[in-house]
Amino acid sequence: MSTGKTKTVCVTGASGYIASWLVKLLLQKGYTVKGTVRDPSVFHTASPAQFSATDPQAEIVEPAVKGTLNVLKSCAKFPTVKRVVLTSSMASVTGTGTPLTSDVVLDETCYSDPLLCEKNKEWYPLSKTLAEEAAWKFAEVNGIDLVSMNPGLAIGPLLQPTLNLSVEIFRNLISGIQTSNKNYRFVDVRDVASAHIQAFEVPSASGRYCLVGHVADSPDTLKILQQFYSTLCLPEFGNPSNSKYQVSMEKAKGLGITFLPLETSLRDSVESLKEKGFLKI
Repeated sequence: MSTGKTKTVCVTGASGYIASWLVKLLLQKGYTVKGTVRDPSVFHTASPAQFSATDPQAEIVEPAVKGTLNVLKSCAKFPTVKRVVLTSSMASVTGTGTPLTSDVVLDETCYSDPLLCEKNKEWYPLSKTLAEEAAWKFAEVNGIDLVSMNPGLAIGPLLQPTLNLSVEIFRNLISGIQTSNKNYRFVDVRDVASAHIQAFEVPSASGRYCLVGHVADSPDTLKILQQFYSTLCLPEFGNPSNSKYQVSMEKAKGLGITFLPLETSLRDSVESLKEKGFLKI
């Protein structure tokens, strides 16, 4: 939330993966940052990041939706709040029910189907879809200037001491724990954080922004890593996928958002995992 000359903002879940990078970059740009976990903010980056639970509705879906609305309700009370930047997810974009074949290009007009997510027991996508849907409805009714950032699988260096879900997925891939060939919507966490700031600072920013720098399947990802770590015993997945869909970068580029090379993100992820003790190679 901006307070004019003091350039004060708040970041929810400030100790999290994306949020910690957002806080770092905001401080470098001269902002005063108020980091919160459950309190109101403009940069709303806090939401349950898990795929399974004993009670998915209570543990994943409701906290995401109620948490988002609590933030927006608080922001609606204060005219000093100039813009709310919501961290949503590509999970609220991709679940349309249309097969993701090689001729498909996803963009900001795509919305996941909540009924389909619930039917398939995809609780995290359901939570992000319903939370974003609720946010847009509330913002429209209450005149809030809302911008939604929809990142893919965020990888890159860790600032926090714990292993977050998206980087754990990457570690499981290179460790052989994840054995099926999948397509990954990679984006560097540093690009995600920078994009949030662009969305906050650029007056013309509006609507949703898909944040995916590269779509790569398991074999492609491991092939890149093998170039840097020739002694790393990586799992084998056979032939590359024939159904690598794409995610449009046009709207993101129009906001001035750029994406680091995938090679840089992959290598920096491995080095950070090694440094933090989460990967032994």
